[in-house]
Amino acid sequence: MLNCLVVALGGGIGASFRYLIGLIPLKEPFVFPVKTLVINLLGCFVIGLVASLALKNSSLSSKLVLFVKTGLCGGFTTFSTFALETVTLIKTGQSGLAVLYVALSVVAGVGLAFAGQVIVGK
Repeated sequence: MLNCLVVALGGGIGASFRYLIGLIPLKEPFVFPVKTLVINLLGCFVIGLVASLALKNSSLSSKLVLFVKTGLCGGFTTFSTFALETVTLIKTGQSGLAVLYVALSVVAGVGLAFAGQVIVGK
């Protein structure tokens, strides 16, 4: 039960951070979903970093790892929004931007998760 509370607390904080980033004003008209992209890439980096730290340091609190990986990152990253925005781009005739958005999210996200692990050395 305590693990559920740890995840819920992290998820609430992550979701709140995501909401606050969503409030950042961008110059109109800005079609490319840059805020969601930044959120996803940052989340990928943090989860890669924390996962690697947890593997490298067995004395790291499992509750802290759960809080950050499942809670904070889970509440912060927005792949459901990513999917919806991609569909919206396609439906509005901006397929080229949709392909670019998907490619950047996937390639850079995986790369940054790897970079987080490389920084820690695992």
